[in-house]
Amino acid sequence: MSSQTKEKTLYDYQLQDLGKIFSCLEESPSDINLLYQLPTGGGKTVVFSEIARRYIREKQRKVVVLTHRIELSHQTSRMLSGFGVRNKIINSDVKHLEGEEDYQCYVAMVETLNNRLQEKAIALSGVGLVIIDEAHYNSFRKLFKYFEKSIILGVTATPLSSNIKLPMKDHYKKLIVGESIASLIQKKFLARANMYNYDVSLKSLKLGIHGDYTVKSSDALYGNNLMLGKLLTAYEEVAKGTKTLIFNNGISTSRYVYETFKKAGYPIRHLDNKNSAGERREILEWFSNTPDAILTSVSILTTGFDEPSVETIILNRATRSLTLYFQMIGRGSRIYKDKEEFNVVDLGNNIARFGPWDAPVDWQEIFHFPDFYLENIRNDEEIEREFVYEMPESLRARFSRTPEIDFDVKAEYKKVFAAGKKSKLVLERSIEQHARMCVENSPDIFEARLLARELREEIEFRIKQYSYCIMNNTKNYKDWLQEDYERRLRLRISQLYAAMM
Repeated sequence: MSSQTKEKTLYDYQLQDLGKIFSCLEESPSDINLLYQLPTGGGKTVVFSEIARRYIREKQRKVVVLTHRIELSHQTSRMLSGFGVRNKIINSDVKHLEGEEDYQCYVAMVETLNNRLQEKAIALSGVGLVIIDEAHYNSFRKLFKYFEKSIILGVTATPLSSNIKLPMKDHYKKLIVGESIASLIQKKFLARANMYNYDVSLKSLKLGIHGDYTVKSSDALYGNNLMLGKLLTAYEEVAKGTKTLIFNNGISTSRYVYETFKKAGYPIRHLDNKNSAGERREILEWFSNTPDAILTSVSILTTGFDEPSVETIILNRATRSLTLYFQMIGRGSRIYKDKEEFNVVDLGNNIARFGPWDAPVDWQEIFHFPDFYLENIRNDEEIEREFVYEMPESLRARFSRTPEIDFDVKAEYKKVFAAGKKSKLVLERSIEQHARMCVENSPDIFEARLLARELREEIEFRIKQYSYCIMNNTKNYKDWLQEDYERRLRLRISQLYAAMM
């Protein structure tokens, strides 16, 4: 490849990172383990393909590129070929290597290469550099022992191990941080994200042994009618008519999503890891060619999937994985034709947990002190304390005869506490306000009681705020308070009507 072609292929920030990486390699021992971070959409494959090309040319030694999925192997092989690097994929069909002199580079799946090396079916000689794509996955570590005298370059968008017990700093000596998401947006290399957050109570979710929410508890929450309705409403408010990718935590949820949107008349398909290769190709082709297509899936499309025409990402799940958070949103961040921005709809409090997608991240601190970072991820209770209920405009319009329908529980509690009165006075004042709202905006007691039912979500929010104030936040207590509140509200409505007669 000529230098002219190379300059056409690589952007300035990629060339700067290449300079940093090769300077570090020149100054370091020939067996250093180096880690390189670049956001999803920043062109990691382009950068490491040029690294492979230049390393082979300058050092006259071979390169191995490791991936964890077959789709990534094929994508990487094509990119390397585009850079003029003769390469061979070592997949399950390759039992022995013949004509090693014909290839400068091998692209291999982790498990396949590990099996072949264990069986001694192949012996990779003359390998000076091993490049690991998506290096945060831990499956690669088993291969390190075969390349102890080689340089190992890990590449990832998030230098945080997928296994909290195996931090990346134990296997990589240095981290080189590439361009930030905000900078790539400013320079028009990534699209800008319009982020929308819908508050969701996650108290029913359970954490699994790997530190993230279990599929079973996620399916139970996100598969219920209330959450499916919330998802459909969010889509119609923000994303209707845009090409949309929905991420779920469980196959069961994804199928429910498919049925819900199909019933509502929207063009939607479902994809999971049980689909055959042919079905997957057909579904992704349909998604690519249909302008307002909706694709609901599980985590199968977080890596190895590139559809730049995606306009909306919906996180229909919660995660405590920073890596997964960035991977999901990154699927919509590609610049495409006139597309300079995309939507992110969050139904898992993920934005509150990790911060906005384009916010600054201190990757060096996360790399060197992962335990500190993981221990300080915001927990769900802390996030939910900051929820603010906003009455839908359609419901607010039904209370048009009442000049003031807002009620600040925390502010009211401070007043009551300062006056030395009992805290239950807060709920009494809240009930009084709700009762008057219903009476003032209804022609009779029956309509008033029906209108009171519409306030259930706001009542739940007020009860939650009150529970935080009095430091009694148990589920049983809040359930009892809610039931008692609604009973007393009905009673107060009856009393107000009786007084009018």
